[in-house]
Amino acid sequence: MTHHISSLMGAILMLSASLAAHAVDVESVKSDRAEVIRDTRADMAKQNYEIEKARCHSFAGNAKDVCMKDAKAGYEGVLARAKADEVSAKAYAKSDAEQNALLYKAAKERCEAYSGKAHDACVGEAKLTYGQ
Repeated sequence: MTHHISSLMGAILMLSASLAAHAVDVESVKSDRAEVIRDTRADMAKQNYEIEKARCHSFAGNAKDVCMKDAKAGYEGVLARAKADEVSAKAYAKSDAEQNALLYKAAKERCEAYSGKAHDACVGEAKLTYGQ
């Protein structure tokens, strides 16, 4: 029975090491995702702005000027919101990374109750769980 547990712990260690070697920086992924979303929203806003400007050309005089200003205000508003959302998403990603680091530190402390392979498996599991 002890040999079976020892073999299982060894397998967990090997799996933990393998997965840790392929770990992804979650904060970086979330940050990249925020930038892609911002860029996509900016592209869509630009396309809508061009459509609105084309529509404005059907007007004359003051009506055309007001239409153009409304179109530009809408475009710039969407860009400002997209940038704010990106900043917010990056802040949340950073906060998540900091929380995971603290949770990992606490989990590692709990692992100190074990020794040998059990300790190593515990630390490996903590690394996987908290992306460290």
